[in-house]
Amino acid sequence: MPKDTPLPPDVTAEIEVLARRYRRAGGPGLQVLTLLGGKAEGLLNRLPEAVRNRLDGATELALDTAIRAAESSRGLVKDQPGWLNLAVTTGLGAAGGVGGLPTALAELPVTTTLLLRTIQGVAAEHGFDPAERNVQFDSIQVFASAGPLGHDDGADMGFLASRMTLTGATVHGLIARVAPRLATVMGQKLAAQTVPLLGAAAGAATNYAYTSYYQQMAQVHFGMRRLAIEADVAQEDLLEALRAEVTKKPIRKV
Repeated sequence: MPKDTPLPPDVTAEIEVLARRYRRAGGPGLQVLTLLGGKAEGLLNRLPEAVRNRLDGATELALDTAIRAAESSRGLVKDQPGWLNLAVTTGLGAAGGVGGLPTALAELPVTTTLLLRTIQGVAAEHGFDPAERNVQFDSIQVFASAGPLGHDDGADMGFLASRMTLTGATVHGLIARVAPRLATVMGQKLAAQTVPLLGAAAGAATNYAYTSYYQQMAQVHFGMRRLAIEADVAQEDLLEALRAEVTKKPIRKV
């Protein structure tokens, strides 16, 4: 499709739906921040220095384990609806928040696996095979987006544009590349779960926010991939249209 050619009306309509999902992705995270009464950037300071120093390595190990566990579970447990994923991870977050940092650390790998499995379920919903290497790459890239407690439009939009080629790359290599950023995201989650007096409520709220966020971002990511194939439109053109729609100012009714 020539660059100046307008997108077909049906493609534009789907872009509008994806843009609404994209904007909604940050909503629950804002509610969590209000609940916790603090800014995301300051949450990491709540963690002990020893924990902060180990976050990158621990996150890389958790993600490496999660990608294998999520894939192997597909033959045993079918994909669940979004509301059930929300309910399960919210319950896990509550359990993880009961005992402060020790139980939050124990809960983190389990939640990481369930979140990744949720992302893979969205991929399957859009007609992609989660067992394929490029879909595994995309699933991890969804995880590399900013996260609800550090919402960054530029960074989130960047993960949509940065599809890696598979030449010379491995899933483990991608995990190593995204682990530092995901460590910051997961560190914010851990810190939120250790907020005094909130305990289980903070754990449940943060997990609800994370599950809702990643489900929405996965819908956007794999929705864009599916749309590019079905409409035979370049990914770059769709991304440009999505960016324009996301940044469009809403019209206020008088």
